[in-house]
Amino acid sequence: MPTLQNLTHLDWLESEAIHILREVAGQCSNPVLLFSGGKDSLCLLRLAEKAFRPGRFPFPLLHIDTGHNYNEVIQFRNFRAKELNERLIVRSVEDSMKRGTVVLKTPHEPRNKHQSVTLLEAIAEFEFDCCIGGARRDEEKARAKERIMSFRDEFGQWDPKNQRPELWNLYNAKVHKGENIRAFPISNWTEMDVWQYIEREKLDLPSIYFAHKRPIVRRLGAIVPITPLTPKKDHEIIEEIMVRYRTVGDITCTAPVESTADTVHKIIIETASTTITERGATRLDDQTSDASMEQRKKEGYF
Repeated sequence: MPTLQNLTHLDWLESEAIHILREVAGQCSNPVLLFSGGKDSLCLLRLAEKAFRPGRFPFPLLHIDTGHNYNEVIQFRNFRAKELNERLIVRSVEDSMKRGTVVLKTPHEPRNKHQSVTLLEAIAEFEFDCCIGGARRDEEKARAKERIMSFRDEFGQWDPKNQRPELWNLYNAKVHKGENIRAFPISNWTEMDVWQYIEREKLDLPSIYFAHKRPIVRRLGAIVPITPLTPKKDHEIIEEIMVRYRTVGDITCTAPVESTADTVHKIIIETASTTITERGATRLDDQTSDASMEQRKKEGYF
């Protein structure tokens, strides 16, 4: 049993995250954990295990699926939920499109930003009063403005100027009916912390996170994988190179990075030397506008 003197920084971060998860369970009547099968949400699952096992989680798992996710990640999502014997709810942007609540400007428009609509519909359907997410403050500027318990109004909207103070690790997750809290237990973690925690806890991950050969083209300074959803353009040259994904999401806006790191330890070494943020390197939709993420968050995005 570690003493206060020999706790590592991961021990402190883990303890804080477990405290936040238990605060959500204690204060909220119907929370849900957002689980995509990605590395951050897999860390959340391990933290939830430590917070609540041997009992069941006091919340189900929810994934808002664009319909354009990588198969490796979706298969791993299903496997992990089944392995834990926890309830997994999946709601799809494609269902919102059928209802007419999401209308694409073009058939090939990225669906990532439209997840906000489907998420708000799921919150209304199940009357969730808190969504637990794996966002971190180091990802980009808009996320750095978030509180641990981020208040959303009755329209599901986020106003960075209308948030509650969080002093001395005291959190307020109480809301009126129709309002919502987004809780971020790993807000104070970095990408490096996540990978070090994955190594320490020996967490399994989708294979897409590790270096593998994939056909790509180079487009606007990014590496774009060749898929039916992201075909090459006439002037582009297809290369087959070693890549890995730092973050995973909709195929149409998630780019890999060149890498030979095929183990967690090698990824940690690579992460220590990079000067480009995780989303800055790999999320094509974030590169279209400096305010794009903040605007999406105001509309209800994760």
